[in-house]
Amino acid sequence: MNINKDLKKYIENDIIPKYQAFDRGHNIDHVNTVIEESLVLSQNLDVDLNMVYTIAAYHDLGLCRDRKLHHIISGEILFADVNLLKWFDKSEIQVMKEAVEDHRASSKNSPRTIYGRIVAEADRDIQPLKIIKRTIQYSLKNNPNSDKEEHYIHLVEHMQEKYSENGYMKLWFENTKNSANLEKLREIIRNENLLRELFEKFYEEEIIFV
Repeated sequence: MNINKDLKKYIENDIIPKYQAFDRGHNIDHVNTVIEESLVLSQNLDVDLNMVYTIAAYHDLGLCRDRKLHHIISGEILFADVNLLKWFDKSEIQVMKEAVEDHRASSKNSPRTIYGRIVAEADRDIQPLKIIKRTIQYSLKNNPNSDKEEHYIHLVEHMQEKYSENGYMKLWFENTKNSANLEKLREIIRNENLLRELFEKFYEEEIIFV
């Protein structure tokens, strides 16, 4: 993948380290995964790989201010970064801003461009066990006064709301590892005993960090 070396150096030194401040579900490992998967999805597509790389790197920066609006804030951060004018014109920066804004899974609207679809798909990173564990981590961090059973209910509700056949999770590319893994996750969701078993395992592992 031919990414501009100076752009890559800037992002690796000044942008990616910002993810150290975020939760374990949105840390440096996450942004690197989204970058890698975005570039994989871009193979055989008529897109600018420097734009794809940059969009993926900036997509979650808005978590520094607000989780619910992080996609909008991330777009603002990208748009306001004058350093990017070294490598992109204003119209390209506008496209990248919109792609970042469009990446959120709960968005009711489809991404406006192929760039938005790429980062949205890459951000899904559907790994069934990782998703279940990350949901438990989030519940423990954000609901410290809840008991064990309440954390389990949160897991079940979140799985149904987001990942079930009727959930809001959307994929933008067919025949990918995401589509295959989403079906595996749905099999777990349908199997109440297995979902409970996995909850018990991950809960015991994570409770020690609280």
